[in-house]
Amino acid sequence: MSPERWGVVGGGILGMSLAMWLRDRGHQVTLFEAAEELGGLASAWQIGDVTWDRHYHVTLNSDRHLLSLLDRLGLTDELRWVETRTGVYSGGRLYSVSNTLEYLRFPPLRMVDKLRMGWTIIYGSRLHNWRRLEQIPVEDWLRRHSGDRAFEEFWLPLLRSKLGDNYRRTSAAFIWTTIQRLYAARRSGLKKEMFGYVAGGYSRILARFAVELEALGVEIVLGARVSSVGPSPAGVEICIGGEAISLDRVVVTAASPIAARLIAGIEPSEQATMSAVQYQGIVCASMLTDVGLGGFYVTNITDDHLPFTGVIEMSALVDRAEFGGLALTYLPRYTTANDRINTQSDDEVRASFTSAIADMFPGFDMASVKAFKVSRVPYVFPIPTIGYSERIPPMQTSVKGVYAVSSAQILNGTLNVNETVQLAARALPVLTGEMTYDRSLLEADVEPILLGAPA
Repeated sequence: MSPERWGVVGGGILGMSLAMWLRDRGHQVTLFEAAEELGGLASAWQIGDVTWDRHYHVTLNSDRHLLSLLDRLGLTDELRWVETRTGVYSGGRLYSVSNTLEYLRFPPLRMVDKLRMGWTIIYGSRLHNWRRLEQIPVEDWLRRHSGDRAFEEFWLPLLRSKLGDNYRRTSAAFIWTTIQRLYAARRSGLKKEMFGYVAGGYSRILARFAVELEALGVEIVLGARVSSVGPSPAGVEICIGGEAISLDRVVVTAASPIAARLIAGIEPSEQATMSAVQYQGIVCASMLTDVGLGGFYVTNITDDHLPFTGVIEMSALVDRAEFGGLALTYLPRYTTANDRINTQSDDEVRASFTSAIADMFPGFDMASVKAFKVSRVPYVFPIPTIGYSERIPPMQTSVKGVYAVSSAQILNGTLNVNETVQLAARALPVLTGEMTYDRSLLEADVEPILLGAPA
């Protein structure tokens, strides 16, 4: 296979992984990123005097692809594994549901509701025919197995927290996927699901990844806002700020609707398919405080009057020495385009979020907040609608030499970094011509790529 000049548009984990592996195979690779730093959704930022992840991430023992990548980057020894606690805020009270006994004592639900919910989770973990579930609305499936009361009191608030009113259009494959990931480690023989992080967070991972790319000879161009990708007499042309760059092949890793606008010359039907993928966005606040909150890594919220959809106390997982002795908490709100929070200023978000935290945790003191910062991302993950697998955009576009690989092609996923690296591994043989794209590739159990050497 003769070397080609490749362009990778998008410097998130997906684009970085593809750039690395394409370079492994001997191609000349240029990575274009619109921001001034690499990482995309996994990027780090500074809040107060602390540099940490812009959004919350966690590594599981079952994340084979991510663990393989960390091994290549020489970061395996810097992984820290911790057993955490889980809470639920319901009816204005905070409950611990970190083990079976605490779950069975959970007051807001009757025993029959808890048993039916437990059955739903066990049954879902043993199902394999996700295609049938993809044709069933998630509400119908959960009501059938857990009952109306459990759905209204527990499942519905959680669905709304992640999907908003789009839960009505979401298939049962969504909840099946969530259950499958939670049970993955247990199926591998582990009794407990341990959560992990790399010392230094994704700032450390991304810095090491950038060093690896540069050592391989990948050219990294930051602040490169691509305006179009299209055919040219010499192959493919990328336009950045009025400058045209000629390449042999290009892969666009932007969200599907963005890629549909960037790629010039694609067939109208193909553009319509790419544009039709609907995404959830996120408004996620990071808050540094003198003291921690409830001590739970994740607090699920069933009350629907709060402005955020969960409380992620990162310092319940990560050693507080990483944060200068302070506590770091994420307050996410998953959004749709018409969500009112999208029109609120950061100061308004801070006021409403901290006020709600004070209501949830009576001992919370506003004076303990040392820093507060808001991230807004309109495209986070595609909504898994009924029959979604039949409408996934292909990786190979109708423009010769142009490919579109994005989260829209993560089938039955929860959108985590492991799935992103896995998607890159699935896409690589399509890009290199070793395999013709087929939708079945999106559910193939590919092996992690460690050294990335040609087969």
